[in-house]
Amino acid sequence: MKRLLPSTSARLALIVMGFFLAAFVLVGAVVYVAVSTLLLQDTRELVKSDAATLLDIYHEGGHARLLGELQDRIHDPDGDPDAVYALADAQGGSLLGRLPEGRKPGRRGQWVEFNELSPEPGQTLRVLAYVQTLKTGEVLLTGQRLQGQDQLLQVMQQAALLTLLIAAVVGGLVGWLISRWVGHRLRNLDATATQIGGGEMGLRVPLDHSGDAFDQVAQRFNAMLDRIEELLSGVRHATDHIAHDLRTPLTRLRNRLEDLRQQQTDPGVQLRLDKALAETDQLLQSFGALLRLARIEAQPLEGDAPLQDLRELADDAVELYAPIAAERGIRISTQLQTVTVRGDRDQLFQLLVNLLDNALKYAPPGSEVTLSLEAQPDGACLQLADAGPGIPEHERARVFDRFQRLEAHRGSPGVGLGLSLVRAIVAHHGGHIELQDNAPGLRVRVMLPFP
Repeated sequence: MKRLLPSTSARLALIVMGFFLAAFVLVGAVVYVAVSTLLLQDTRELVKSDAATLLDIYHEGGHARLLGELQDRIHDPDGDPDAVYALADAQGGSLLGRLPEGRKPGRRGQWVEFNELSPEPGQTLRVLAYVQTLKTGEVLLTGQRLQGQDQLLQVMQQAALLTLLIAAVVGGLVGWLISRWVGHRLRNLDATATQIGGGEMGLRVPLDHSGDAFDQVAQRFNAMLDRIEELLSGVRHATDHIAHDLRTPLTRLRNRLEDLRQQQTDPGVQLRLDKALAETDQLLQSFGALLRLARIEAQPLEGDAPLQDLRELADDAVELYAPIAAERGIRISTQLQTVTVRGDRDQLFQLLVNLLDNALKYAPPGSEVTLSLEAQPDGACLQLADAGPGIPEHERARVFDRFQRLEAHRGSPGVGLGLSLVRAIVAHHGGHIELQDNAPGLRVRVMLPFP
């Protein structure tokens, strides 16, 4: 299943933001509980002190004095508007105010919390009260409305939610910026690795010389690429020197075999000499391909290279291979637009010939090979598709290497340099090549830039 957040940097930023918000919520909850507990404790102390004062008045003046004090407090305009008082006789009858429903408290008293109707319609007020039984059996309630505390807690909740929203937006923005920054640094590495994987071994990861972890990784990566390019260059030069040094003695050997073949009259000896000549020709062909490959890779494309009509070259290549295709019962279908690119005519023709040769070599008899050429916004697009066995996806990058062939037995003609030449020619002209699945078969897609 595809991840919703494929970017590791994005997931990391999201995790960091999540932990930050979780810590913010936890701290906010602790502060809220602490403030709520502190306000409730202060209210309890206020109520307990008020209840003790009323109890002293009762002890000093009796029932009448207590009832008068309660009435004075209730009707006093300068009194505490949040204070709540109630008094009931021993039988439960209300003498002043209203007691909450419940069992009668003992002499030591008990704390109760209940709601009463607010002056504003549809709302209630929380009341925290202390209820105690006097020695004559009467019940006294002393309480405080928690309206102020509730409003303060509500303001805290709203402020916390607003702060959480701001923190989420800021955290998301910071996470996004971090993700973009990390992604940008990693994309430089990924883009360079992709282009190098496509054959551009001279590229290197750009450095910012900051000395951070990304810059150090880029330096190690570039050092590794330098070493790889050095090793590949050594192997390539050794191969090219071998091809150059052996081509001349092989040519002399072939000429001597040809002279010996003409002097022989024994059919058996002639047959063996023919086979030796064929093997020698294949060696010379391989060395010739290696030298052409070395020249293509060593010489950059000139800026004033002549313009070439790719459609004309494609028609010539199709005409050249039409007899071979007809012999195998393969039909070559073309969809060609007139497209002009700048480059070497012989090399571009060699590119088309190698691609057609590969397609006809592996396409089954009676099938169709399709060659298309069209102008796209980013360049000339050349595609060749066949219905052969195709190339597994994990093998497609390897077939461009020198002498690489997917057949372990190497029974089919060729030495494994055709696609190496194709890739070198495409890279020489500033383009890129891609192997795709044709379902069934293989589709080769070549992009060449416009002049």
